[in-house]
Amino acid sequence: MTRTWVVAALVASAVGVGGPAYGAESDPLPVPKGGARARAVAAYNEGVKLMVEKRYAVAQRKFEEALAADERLAEAHNNLAFSLRMQSPLNAQRALKHYDRALQLKPDLARAYMYRGVLYTQLGNVDGARADHGRLLTLDPALAAKLEAVIAGRTPDDGSEGLTGQYD
Repeated sequence: MTRTWVVAALVASAVGVGGPAYGAESDPLPVPKGGARARAVAAYNEGVKLMVEKRYAVAQRKFEEALAADERLAEAHNNLAFSLRMQSPLNAQRALKHYDRALQLKPDLARAYMYRGVLYTQLGNVDGARADHGRLLTLDPALAAKLEAVIAGRTPDDGSEGLTGQYD
């Protein structure tokens, strides 16, 4: 693990972007009645619960199950990427592909920009992180401020709670 990866992970955790999101984009979704979409959403909701419990490997499997039922579930791509990223830096490229797919499917998914920006910072891609920060400024200024702190390598003294450490 490189020094940049560790520093970005620690800063992200300290400002509250390393841990599971408790915002609307990570909340369980209403389950439709019947069909592949219902199976996908049910698996997704189980994955969210596991992710909040920091059981990332099991959550990963649930998000993969959700995507097998409905590949177009942007939130499942986002949370699969997050679960992969939380397990190991070896998952970075796979996580990046899922963040990209989530944003392709749902271009206003703010947390996907934030988490992808954190990943870009960990990978040393400051330009990519800054581009995601720029998009976040229009979607969610509070998340943009947190991503800016990660990019700058600082921890703001704003009471942000790190919900989990990276790779603990």
